[in-house]
Amino acid sequence: MSQQAIKEAINNKKLICPKCKKPIQKYEKYAETIDAVRDGFNVQEIDSLGFRVTLVCANEGCSWSERTEYPFEYGEE
Repeated sequence: MSQQAIKEAINNKKLICPKCKKPIQKYEKYAETIDAVRDGFNVQEIDSLGFRVTLVCANEGCSWSERTEYPFEYGEE
């Protein structure tokens, strides 16, 4: 998943706030993460790419926000 995919999901109103049940309006603090694991003598190398993002509802009267690695869990119901 990329930052572009998150932008498109928000613009297309695909992410829903669990508190007010309206579309999430914006996101903040997108950061990609890369993890590397090395296993000594046998030299097993595992790299994985992920990301974290803060979703912000920003609808009137709702102050919900969540820092998550799984923003698409908030997809349409």
